[in-house]
Amino acid sequence: MAPPLGNNEGSIGRAVRRRALLSGAGGAALAAFGVSACSRVPEEGKVEGGDLLDRLRDGGTVRIGVAGEVPFGYIDENGEVTGEAPEIAKVIFPRLGVPKVKAVPTKFGALIPGLTQARQFDVVSAGMYINPTRCEQVLFSDPDYLMLDSFIVEKGNPHGIKTYEDIAEKGLKLASGTAYAEIDYAKAAGVKDVLVLPDQVAGLDAVAQGRVDAFAGTNVTVRTVVKGSARAEATEPFQPEVDGKPAYGAGGFAFRLSEKNLRDAFNKELHKLKESGELLRIVKPFGFTEDEMTDLTLEKLCPPAKGASS
Repeated sequence: MAPPLGNNEGSIGRAVRRRALLSGAGGAALAAFGVSACSRVPEEGKVEGGDLLDRLRDGGTVRIGVAGEVPFGYIDENGEVTGEAPEIAKVIFPRLGVPKVKAVPTKFGALIPGLTQARQFDVVSAGMYINPTRCEQVLFSDPDYLMLDSFIVEKGNPHGIKTYEDIAEKGLKLASGTAYAEIDYAKAAGVKDVLVLPDQVAGLDAVAQGRVDAFAGTNVTVRTVVKGSARAEATEPFQPEVDGKPAYGAGGFAFRLSEKNLRDAFNKELHKLKESGELLRIVKPFGFTEDEMTDLTLEKLCPPAKGASS
């Protein structure tokens, strides 16, 4: 489970990272990683069925890409992969006939290139936010959570901060994490300057020291990092909006565009977990509650023209 602050503060600081609104670009050439000619990449925007699921069953192991972020996916102090997304993977893949799950840690911005170009892993298991830009590059599962935003603020919330609009209207100082989606949400609400910090641990320090009035992050990560703090607290979660429309913080698993069969098989098992209530039991130790469970589908988050929601 996601460790609180205190004695584990250093380990959280090393592990905590947040998903970027847009994916990183680039990636090493396929040849550099020994990719064979039969592992071809489909034409741009084209979705194919793929045989990866059969190959994973034959090999018995699936490689998952994780980005070292509590509580979404990280390596714990015992060297084991855990977190919301990896624990879901540990349940679903054995049910698909793939008993072993092997983690491949990387930086968040390298997850999509590592999946689609370098092929360092078979699926992204990092709670990655689903958005139209990413849907042009990868094939997402339906989301396994829907996250609201929250702020780290001084104890008692003296400025009465509830939304990004409050920050803008009151001229307050806001911080957020490197490549956090919240930076764009804040700017869309009229916040002119956002101090970019490495992660929410640095955000907690900045608020506690009075360098900023608030730090923006997801509800679960903010709740986790303020746990036990005597100087800071989390605000009530809220739904951010951009141009008058909800900016959904919904995360899921990402697959190559060539592997629709694997994505569809994964989706079937994911929906079984949702319907039985097992999904909540899996992710609850990481701070997720009934509030983060969702029946939102990919069609709501990505346009179907590219085939990403088929």
